[in-house]
Amino acid sequence: MPVKFKNEAIPLFPLKGALLLPKARLPLNIFEPRYLQMVKDSLKSDKRLIGMIQPLDKSNKKVASMSKSNLYKIGCAGKIISFDELEDGRFMITLSGYSRFSLVNLNEDPSGYLQAEVDWSSYSLDYENEEVKWDTNFESFLQVVSNYFSAKNISTDWNTLKNADHENLVNSLSMLCPFENYEKQALLEAYSITDRKNVLSTLMEMASQNQGNDIIQ
Repeated sequence: MPVKFKNEAIPLFPLKGALLLPKARLPLNIFEPRYLQMVKDSLKSDKRLIGMIQPLDKSNKKVASMSKSNLYKIGCAGKIISFDELEDGRFMITLSGYSRFSLVNLNEDPSGYLQAEVDWSSYSLDYENEEVKWDTNFESFLQVVSNYFSAKNISTDWNTLKNADHENLVNSLSMLCPFENYEKQALLEAYSITDRKNVLSTLMEMASQNQGNDIIQ
C-alpha cells in the first residue's frame, strides 16, 4: 500500500506533456545533467521511484526546477523497470506506473533536481484490479476512437486495438493521443479507470467535432 512510503521524499521530474498512469509504462530519454544524476540516485535506491508531474500551462519551459506554485498538485510515480546508459551519457529508461500522489512539499537536491514529499493516501484505488465499466457497448467506444483518429489523421492496427485489454487500452490512448496538457491532467486526475474512460471519450468527441467545424469553416 502507498502508506508505507508516506512522508518519504521521491525524486521529481516536472515534464510538460508527459503523462504516466498507474500500471502503464512510459519510456523517457534523459540527457540533462541534473536529471541524469536523478536517475543514478534513483537506481541506487530500493524503490527506484521517480515522480512525474506537469508544470502548469503558464510556464513556458518544458522541463524546469520550479516552485510548488508552478506545478500541478497531482502527479504519478513510476518505478524504473529498465534502463540503458548510452555511450554519449544519456539514459533511456522505462517507468512503470506505481501510484498517483498529491504534492505536499518540495526541496532541491544538491544536484539541482527536485525532491518531493508526497501523499499517497487518496489513491489506494491504483492498486486494485478494476474492470472498465461501459455505459454503452465497447463498439460504441471504438467508434468514438475511430472518429477521433480520422479527424487527427492517426493510423492504427484495429485488430490489435479491438483485442487489447480494456484498462491497457484506455491508459495507452490517454497517454499517446495528442491532447493538450490540461486535458492530460484531467485524464490523470480521473478517479477510476472507468472515470478516465469517460473523460477520454468526451475529449475525443470534442476534438472530432472541433476538427469538423474547422473543415466546414
